[in-house]
Amino acid sequence: MDLQTAWFLLFGVLLTGYAVLDGFDLGVGVLSLFARGDTEKRLHLNAIGPVWDGNEVWLLTAAGSLFAAFPPVYATVFSGFYVAFMVLLAALVARAVSFEFRSKVEAPAWRRTWDLVFGLGSLLPALLYGIAVGNVLRGIPLDDRGEFAGTFLGLLHPFPLLVGLLTLAMFVTHGALWMAGKTGEDLRARMIRTAGRACWVWAGGFGITSLAAASWSPVFAPGRPLVWLALLLVAGGLIGVPTLLRRGSLRGAFLASSVAVAGHVGLVGASLYPRLVPAIGDLSRSLTIHNASSTPRTLGVMLVVALVGMPVVIAYTAFVYRVFKGRVTLDEHSY
Repeated sequence: MDLQTAWFLLFGVLLTGYAVLDGFDLGVGVLSLFARGDTEKRLHLNAIGPVWDGNEVWLLTAAGSLFAAFPPVYATVFSGFYVAFMVLLAALVARAVSFEFRSKVEAPAWRRTWDLVFGLGSLLPALLYGIAVGNVLRGIPLDDRGEFAGTFLGLLHPFPLLVGLLTLAMFVTHGALWMAGKTGEDLRARMIRTAGRACWVWAGGFGITSLAAASWSPVFAPGRPLVWLALLLVAGGLIGVPTLLRRGSLRGAFLASSVAVAGHVGLVGASLYPRLVPAIGDLSRSLTIHNASSTPRTLGVMLVVALVGMPVVIAYTAFVYRVFKGRVTLDEHSY
């Protein structure tokens, strides 16, 4: 395995970790928009309160690895999606602020405002992540130098929007399963029903998006063995969620959902490889792991650092989840 492929895989692992972990807390945020009363809204906040910021470390690490390993890709994607990324950043910052500000003032209007900020600050990223992935799968307008040559409105094609809605359904299902495992009987039963219904939307959206990809994605490659493996992971997870819910296994259903989320990331990676940014209309202009990578020495040194640092990140993440496992209880220290 060459260093470029190793970093492609490592970048995929980081994105998978982020999608599985931050996916459920974005889903919880979206579901909070439909919470009944102040207590339920606080339960949504506190169900992810101890872990949400640690989950976002995976996104920061993924972005950092992209910048260091494939700098032209980082430059092209972040310049081409500049407006969308500014909206995404504003939503994530506002969402983070809502945790701390919501309970600072007792006024109902104040709390309702920050509850709305929390919900919308979760909804927008869930959509925008999918739209960004959809644009990459469809291809981005690139010039001869590999620089973005399109417009913001050109990114609002039906296919990326469809992928955005699919991502939203995926995260809502994932978040409902997390909430079901963190709350009491009444809300738990409602979250189980929500997860079951959202899973059907997720499965239907996946089928429609897959058919659309055959027409709109130049990198769609159903003949690749790894693509089939990823498809099996997605299908197995989607079948497993309702099956395990009927058997009363919430933990099993959440694990099945996690497998399906990971399968989605794997499906994108297996379809793209060795490209990172396909060029729409002319794939020869695409940015690949070979023509857009850093020097071998840079990749080698960073790989050593990553192999030392990643186990620390994984161990810390596992420790935090172990400490804060169990159902949410509200007290004077809660959000």
